[in-house]
Amino acid sequence: MSLVVYAAAGLFGLSAVILFSRPRAALRNPLTASTCAAVALGAICFFLSAPVTLRAVNQFTEIPNFGAPLTYSMISAYSCSLIILLIHWRGGSRTYRMRMALRAIATYGSLIVAIIVCFTLADAHTERLSDLDTYYANTPYMREMIVLYLLGHGACLLVLGVMCVRWAREVTGLLRTGLRLIIAGIVLDAVGFEAAKTVAVVARWTGHDLDFLSTIVAPPVVSVGALVTSVGFVLPRVLPSAVTHWRSLSDLRSLTPLWREVQSVTTAPKPSPSWWQLPQKRLHWLEASIHDALLALAPYFDDGVRQVSLETALGDGNSPHQAQVIAEAAMLADAARQATVPQDHHIKDPSSYRLQATAAPGASGLVALAQALGQSPVVTAAREGSVKATHD
Repeated sequence: MSLVVYAAAGLFGLSAVILFSRPRAALRNPLTASTCAAVALGAICFFLSAPVTLRAVNQFTEIPNFGAPLTYSMISAYSCSLIILLIHWRGGSRTYRMRMALRAIATYGSLIVAIIVCFTLADAHTERLSDLDTYYANTPYMREMIVLYLLGHGACLLVLGVMCVRWAREVTGLLRTGLRLIIAGIVLDAVGFEAAKTVAVVARWTGHDLDFLSTIVAPPVVSVGALVTSVGFVLPRVLPSAVTHWRSLSDLRSLTPLWREVQSVTTAPKPSPSWWQLPQKRLHWLEASIHDALLALAPYFDDGVRQVSLETALGDGNSPHQAQVIAEAAMLADAARQATVPQDHHIKDPSSYRLQATAAPGASGLVALAQALGQSPVVTAAREGSVKATHD
């Protein structure tokens, strides 16, 4: 069982690290901060609930079963964080959100105090690592402690479920997908954990033994349910950014032929970003460097080379737009070649032509130019100096 919950804790922790990759920005945004807090508390809950961790906590504190109230308190804190997260996610005035969040903290803070008091008053000297709920189901104060944490978690599931179902009817797109995942996770949690634990405890009260529901069924189901819920919370926050960085990574690879063509041109030095920085930042650096190089090559642009290449590309069956891109790429390749020869061989009448690729939004124009540089035989001819242009 420890392996299952440790795996869940690891996935939760990874999600928290991704969300908290920019600490200052995360702390300034209540929604991001509450998301990070909820995911981190979920990871701690799973880590603490593993039998191996429970034994280590009990040995460290030298208090039998001390890991139980610690875990139950963290489950209550996690339940509270989910409600606060949904409050910030749902929106509203800052005053309203703060008031609702403080109410949730006060409610679950009182619950945590009650859990600790019950454990302090209870007689629980026999260490139980996996079946404490059912083993102590009839023990005074331990019984109340177990009921309290189950009620607190159940109330959280009920509030989240009602809020998500209502909100899902009002929204569309990725937000609705996230809400549906949260609802699915709540159902798994309610059936596989809350109901299973409750039935097993009530069975003990009535003299029956259904401990397997608490010890075998609940742990893996609640792990899956919590992960699905967390994905529902994280997905709308992370996916748009992930898609942006994935596209940036694709553009970085596509711009390689263009950067290879112009990188030898003398430009103002720029610090190269580290390999571990996000693709979007690396793409911005590369675009800026390419634009600087294009400005340095502008005096070497030859309209004659561009015109001859345009006619050749059209004759090869390319569309007018694609032929224009190929012609610009050929002129750029010719300019890069001329920039490496002695000054007295440079063209006498440089072009004032502005590359259309630089006017396109984002990196799309540069990517098209890079593709032409790497694929077109017309560009290859210009790079080798075999395009004959006539100047008046």
